[in-house]
Amino acid sequence: MTSATHSTLFPQVPDSADAVLDGLDPEQREVAMALQGPVCVLAGAGTGKTRAITHRIAYGVRAGIIQPTSVLAVTFTNRAAGEMRGRLRQLGAGGVQARTFHSAALRQLQYFWPKAVGGDLPRLLERKVQLVAEAAARCGIRLDRNELRDVTSEIEWAKVTQTVPADYPAVVAKSQRDAPRDPAEISQVYAMYEQLKRDRTVIDFEDVLLLTVGILQDRHDIADHVRRQYQHFVVDEYQDVSPLQQRLLDLWLGDRDNLCVVGDASQTIYSFTGATPDHLLNFRTRHPRATVVKLVRDYRSTPQVVHLANGLLGQARGRAAEHRLELVSQRERGPEPAYTEYADEPAEAEGTARRIRDLIAAGVPAGEIAVLYRVNSQSEVYEQALADAGVPYQLRGAERFFERAEVREAGVALRGAARAGGNDSLLDDAQGLPAEVRAVLSTKGWRSEPPTGSGAVRDRWESLAALVRLAEDFEQARPGATLSDLVAELDERAAAQHAPTVQGVTLASLHSAKGLEWDAVFLVGLTEGMMPITYAKTDEQIEEERRLLYVGVTRARFHLSLSWSLARSPGGRAGRRPSRFLNGLRPGSAAPGSRGAAGGSGGIERPVAARRKRRGPALCRVCGRTLTDAGEMKLMRCDDCPSDMDEALYERLRDWRAVRAQEISQPAYCVFTDKTLMAIAEAVPGSEGELAGIPGVGARKLGRFGAAVLDICAGGDGVEEPAEADEEM
Repeated sequence: MTSATHSTLFPQVPDSADAVLDGLDPEQREVAMALQGPVCVLAGAGTGKTRAITHRIAYGVRAGIIQPTSVLAVTFTNRAAGEMRGRLRQLGAGGVQARTFHSAALRQLQYFWPKAVGGDLPRLLERKVQLVAEAAARCGIRLDRNELRDVTSEIEWAKVTQTVPADYPAVVAKSQRDAPRDPAEISQVYAMYEQLKRDRTVIDFEDVLLLTVGILQDRHDIADHVRRQYQHFVVDEYQDVSPLQQRLLDLWLGDRDNLCVVGDASQTIYSFTGATPDHLLNFRTRHPRATVVKLVRDYRSTPQVVHLANGLLGQARGRAAEHRLELVSQRERGPEPAYTEYADEPAEAEGTARRIRDLIAAGVPAGEIAVLYRVNSQSEVYEQALADAGVPYQLRGAERFFERAEVREAGVALRGAARAGGNDSLLDDAQGLPAEVRAVLSTKGWRSEPPTGSGAVRDRWESLAALVRLAEDFEQARPGATLSDLVAELDERAAAQHAPTVQGVTLASLHSAKGLEWDAVFLVGLTEGMMPITYAKTDEQIEEERRLLYVGVTRARFHLSLSWSLARSPGGRAGRRPSRFLNGLRPGSAAPGSRGAAGGSGGIERPVAARRKRRGPALCRVCGRTLTDAGEMKLMRCDDCPSDMDEALYERLRDWRAVRAQEISQPAYCVFTDKTLMAIAEAVPGSEGELAGIPGVGARKLGRFGAAVLDICAGGDGVEEPAEADEEM
């Protein structure tokens, strides 16, 4: 967690309704005060939409105009719903329901099922993949792992668009959807999947919405009950509503119109799940009396980042593009976006890691840096490069913070210590809240220095360290706070899913980065075939890819880097081209439809090493096959080819690495990764030149660790005096 101030991490609750409006800009204030009738907020990236709608709810509640229990605010992710609940709590508007569509529907379904249907609600199927696999097998259709995932997603799409199995082939043909298998086969699997669910009395997440819709349609008494409960509705990210979610919203509303929707058609990037911006774009047609407010003041990004974002949308086509918002940055000027062309993917990853290391050295926290790519399979080479550069990282999409086993265990221990108070011997020597927390968590594996290993051990330590940092910030914001106060804060944060952050550079797909922001963003792999993705064929699909890149650009507050590589692997044919979306925006490129380039190579950086040195293809030294996997290229052999590694040398290198990592207070992989140690143990280098030739041993690590490694390879113990450079880490 980065250091947080009193005002941002633990703000004071406003002392009046009018105080809730303090600090809002004129447009945000207009949103906050529009409490009756339909309201449509068109909010560009970084314009404070969540701030506007949470202050709207809080102002209504604090002014006595709205009862908190009469409000239902819905959004699309648990994280967003948790953030909304946390902000409302800080504004003094506790009691407001802020949930995802599925969570709100499931709550209603559980409550009304005994009355509407009778008996217990069927068990909720957490993962439908296994059942889809069984359905396919029963239909005599073989699906590999990727096809299974794609067919499962296709069934989800069919259900949220309210398409039954028999109609699926016709709907796919009409919509020009690119089905992952023969539509007739998918229709078969879909029908069998539904049959298996009925046989086993289970429902899936899409059924939660469908069944709630069915009950509200058929039982007017239940629909009236829900409508008496909820008088005011707020829908965030309205551009991502599916037809099924819109149907549920209509049933919640009935004939009323106290509805506030917030969205941006230019951020519609989930059409493959059934999301459509049509409901947002048609809102004023359906609600002619609607108050419409546009938020275009961008508080997140510098003018340079905003200029690029506006330029991207300036080339867009289609209905969503006709409603694009021209953002106006409210920040001071910053650096120009950097464009870099690399020879191959490993060079791009290594160059990105170097730039990130330089940013961290310049004072940018690792947790405020992100590497964003189009598909998850691109992450591996960046994981390797960051590890080789000694940069900690985290993959987005892991288990939610408060659901981690170590966090639950820590909560139990802190709660027990709070109840025991002065009778807990653990706290005898602890002075102050942070010291008490450190003492308690030391029994759960927390230490003042990070562990030398990586993986689960490191992840556990990072979770506990995040709790320690939270305690430090909490005491700074609330002097005199007790352990019981902190436990209460943790309980409220867990209920709101308002988690402290774990330090480390974020690696994430562009889709999963929606709704997040960082000081520095690296958009990588921006080549034709990846951005836009190769299977985007129609104009509509291409435009969604452009919007996806727009979302990526607008995640950056200050530093923005865009890069691509000309070949996949070292020595490969340099046949790739930069993304067409950058044409007319990156230096030296021609605008779409123009003739010739817009100048010379301009500000595109082409690393000298990449131009000067043409490496041949990486070949397996055992079987001769061309290698493309980053880990295999490091070993210079296929993973399944026999290894001639010196096992004893490998173990000595691991032991030395553990000690060295502890000395410099870094994870073990920041010294050398396991794959690099394996490569060293296989090559047994006898000179600096031979060691430098092993992938993963760059000039920096050669100078820092080379003498010790060569000593170990020669039979020594690698003991050396700590280098002065270690003090800089």
